Amino acid sequence: MNKKFARLSLTGLVMLMILVGVTGTASAAPSPTSANASAGVVYIDRFHDQGADEIVNFCGSGLMVQHTFSLDMFVHVVPHGPDQLDYFLAHGVWTDTYTSAEKTVTAVANVMEKDQIITDNGDGTFTIVILATGNATAYGPDGKAIARDPGQVRFVVYIDADGNLTFGDVIKGSTGRSDDFCDAAVAALTG
Repeated sequence: MNKKFARLSLTGLVMLMILVGVTGTASAAPSPTSANASAGVVYIDRFHDQGADEIVNFCGSGLMVQHTFSLDMFVHVVPHGPDQLDYFLAHGVWTDTYTSAEKTVTAVANVMEKDQIITDNGDGTFTIVILATGNATAYGPDGKAIARDPGQVRFVVYIDADGNLTFGDVIKGSTGRSDDFCDAAVAALTG
């Protein structure tokens, strides 16, 4: 895979980090400069991913759950601005199910993420301000909503000269309601 588009595989991770409020470091990020800026659209794709695992200490509760997820994503990359840097736009639906003792909690997130400002720092590094917005809702075993997190957040991503991506500060915290998913999910799975 071209290093430029390795960031696409991080989109689901970024969506998850936004929803649970975690920051960290990932590698294999793209160089935001466009090799073919005159062509207009640099990249466009739709993809689906899914998987399953077991979580031994779900939300720090000691509860063991079976976890499945699916992700349907649309990604669009186009050059913008006087420097024709590649700006990413991703829109997707992320669905997680957590099952324990024959009870299931389902979390559905409809998220849109886009680069707002890309700064070429002049030394082979880039600083990117990203807007992530959408709606996340968790549903209990009876299908009723038990937690919600609509709104938007803005945060910074740094890309070093080797293409490593590091998540920086949140510039604007979540707007709107931000229910505690873990409290609601653990109560629904154990109640």
